[in-house]
Amino acid sequence: MTDKCTLIIIKTMHKDVIVVGAGISGIGAAYNLQKSCKSKSFMILDGRSNLGGTWDLFKYPGIRSDSDMHTLGFRFKPWINKKSIADGPSIMDYLNETVDEFNIREKILFNHKVISANWISKDLKWEIKVLKDESNVEIMTCNFLFMCGGYYSYDKPYRPNYPNEDLFEGPIIHPQFWDESLDYKDKKVIVIGSGATAVTLVPALAKTAQHVHMLQRSPSYVISAPAEDAINRSLKKVLPTKLAYFITRWKNILLTSLMFYLSRSYPDRIKHRLIERVKDEMGDDYDVDKHFTPSYKPWDQRMCLVPDSDLFKSIKNGSASVVTDHIDKFTENGILTKSGEHLEADIIVSATGLELNVLNDINVSIDDVNVEPHNRLAYKGMMLEGVPNLAFSFGYVNASWTLRADLTCEYVCRLLNLMDKEGTKACCPEHDPNAQADDEYIDFTSGYVQRALERLPKQGKTAPWRNYQNYLIDIFQVRVGSLKDSTLKFY
Repeated sequence: MTDKCTLIIIKTMHKDVIVVGAGISGIGAAYNLQKSCKSKSFMILDGRSNLGGTWDLFKYPGIRSDSDMHTLGFRFKPWINKKSIADGPSIMDYLNETVDEFNIREKILFNHKVISANWISKDLKWEIKVLKDESNVEIMTCNFLFMCGGYYSYDKPYRPNYPNEDLFEGPIIHPQFWDESLDYKDKKVIVIGSGATAVTLVPALAKTAQHVHMLQRSPSYVISAPAEDAINRSLKKVLPTKLAYFITRWKNILLTSLMFYLSRSYPDRIKHRLIERVKDEMGDDYDVDKHFTPSYKPWDQRMCLVPDSDLFKSIKNGSASVVTDHIDKFTENGILTKSGEHLEADIIVSATGLELNVLNDINVSIDDVNVEPHNRLAYKGMMLEGVPNLAFSFGYVNASWTLRADLTCEYVCRLLNLMDKEGTKACCPEHDPNAQADDEYIDFTSGYVQRALERLPKQGKTAPWRNYQNYLIDIFQVRVGSLKDSTLKFY
């Protein structure tokens, strides 16, 4: 028998393109490669046993999209579910339908975790090490590596060490590792956090828990929206499904773009309007200024979407409450805040966020010299300065992830076809001595972004080194703009 401590290295297949990750980005990549690069062989590698990425990983109560499904869904596969803000199982059904409808499932290798990728200059190809189990490593090669594995660590969420947390006698759980057997019926629960996960969990838990406290250090912007899109519902009655989906998708794209523009241009006015909407929900007797008025400007962090006012309803009916305070320490049966208030709990949920990674936590090297993304500029938000034949999918933070992921797939396909046309084997955004790096890859103040600044690539002041986070600009550059510029070199 083989000693499990000894790695067995097996050399296996070569593909024109290897896609890392079988979530939304990877499925979109497969569709575009099949459609636009018919001569290219490709395979999707995923370290998990199922497709879906985030939507298969997260199992906490109430898990749902934080963007509308008409933009989080694929442009080529209409979302026909009634609810625009959809729950996790419905999204998984949609993704499974997509891979089966377009014969993508046969292109996925599950339980194949990519651990390293080394560009071999003399051969103009990537050599990839793939961990199959504790003792088997496969060596695969490809001409082009497309990283679609998301932007955060699946194994290591952000979880602070709380003072005296060992004293607490109940379970302390992070939503990323939710225990589906956890019984919270008629229990007192504290959810620590104020982001999208917290505002999703609180009303879901409050349906059966005795009471849920949302304990936050500071508030986030919380916006209520109908779970069902009324305009889409009306359009589907008179128009074909694909046309209704197309119109609704563009309606939402334009509205989101307008909201972001107005928020950045007139932050005080937009902030006032957002807070007034919460006051309309909660009434004059509720302290909205304390619990729902952030200190930062609108869209300096991602907005929290509340479908059908479920969070506000749970607070008003008394099944949930918001406490804005700092944690002093954990106790045997709850949490003591800095102000001296003691919150009793049977269960504590640390909804404290994600830990961003870079290049899907893959050790990337060029001729065995490690690539450090933070020391390189990002080219068009999808390639790295000085790294050949590699693209990565990183969606929008101010709109649906899929919009940017989809454009990245289109760009990669155009690039592969241009390389074939030109008879070249490799392309690389080369160092531009005139490019000035002056700020972060993501212009956001969120904690998960700030914690990752030393790992993320940099961006420059101008194109092609600037990550605009603007779908209307990006769609023109990807679909209409020339692929050739003074920076992108072919050889």
